[in-house]
Amino acid sequence: MLSEALTALAAAGGTAVVQAVGTDAWYGLRGQVARWFGRGDAERERREAERLEGSAAELAAADDTTVELVRARHETAWRTRIETLLEDLDDEQRAQAADQLRELLERAGAGPTVDGGLVSGNTFNGPTAFQAGNNNRQDVRFGPGA
Repeated sequence: MLSEALTALAAAGGTAVVQAVGTDAWYGLRGQVARWFGRGDAERERREAERLEGSAAELAAADDTTVELVRARHETAWRTRIETLLEDLDDEQRAQAADQLRELLERAGAGPTVDGGLVSGNTFNGPTAFQAGNNNRQDVRFGPGA
């Protein structure tokens, strides 16, 4: 059983993977996450990179009615994969892997940021109205037939 801090770290990792899909950060993060999972095993790294690409493809293919469900499913899947890897390591390896993952997420800017009207690193679950910038237009419609 993982500590609360490691469970939160795994959740942050799952969220970072899904939020990076379709952004400029995706390919860098994908490679770093695959290497983190590979732990020096090139074949495992390759398989993890394929899994990451599979997640990206499913997210890209999701339509407006299913995208949130697909995002949540992939966040949970990656969180679970991270938790499983951490659980399978001994205490010393777990501490080292957790430090590496924290560093990876910090470099990737996995926290919310605002820069010049662009907003990234946020998670919205459910109906959300969000607007950034000056003098722009937003049409908000929620629910069926909106």
